[in-house]
Amino acid sequence: MSAEIRRIITIVEETLSEGGRPVDPPTRRAAAIAVIRNPYAGAYVEDLSALSDIGEELGEILPKRAVAALGIPGNRVESFGKAAAVGADGELEHAAAILHPKLGAPFRDVLGKGAALIPSSKKRGGLGVPLDIPLGHKDAARVRSHFDGMEVRVPDAPRADEIVVAIAVADSGRPHPRVGGLTTDRIVGKDGVS
Repeated sequence: MSAEIRRIITIVEETLSEGGRPVDPPTRRAAAIAVIRNPYAGAYVEDLSALSDIGEELGEILPKRAVAALGIPGNRVESFGKAAAVGADGELEHAAAILHPKLGAPFRDVLGKGAALIPSSKKRGGLGVPLDIPLGHKDAARVRSHFDGMEVRVPDAPRADEIVVAIAVADSGRPHPRVGGLTTDRIVGKDGVS
């Protein structure tokens, strides 16, 4: 089953100043969001593998759009994350089926790497519900400077029978990080933790 996509939205956010101080170079985050029909809205279905296949499809489409919006090669992305919101007739498990089993592999392929778990969130909501896409370093979960997030919303989604699926990427961590932890120059990047 292929995704029935109603809309795709791409957003770029650039922070030039934080805490009254310039951010040079600016930190940049991009999100790509798909609004899709939920084929299982309103009905309990035991086998959700079709949604996992849709996740794999979106795992190829959305990261390419977000990375292109940043204007950098995929291997220069430092942080990543994913989120989904189901409409009123959907289940949280529908969001999980899209986000977890198969979306990650093609997402990592676009980035050329990604040893860390991809942070994720899922929720149920109506039109315009905000999605907080958690962000973490793509190769090392202990890099605190990259614990971040990006809020996105689509004013006319999700409808009751839809799912909003979003991924985000960033070219750096938070502006002016100073809470310690593993630094990017000390990342090993093999186990996804350090």
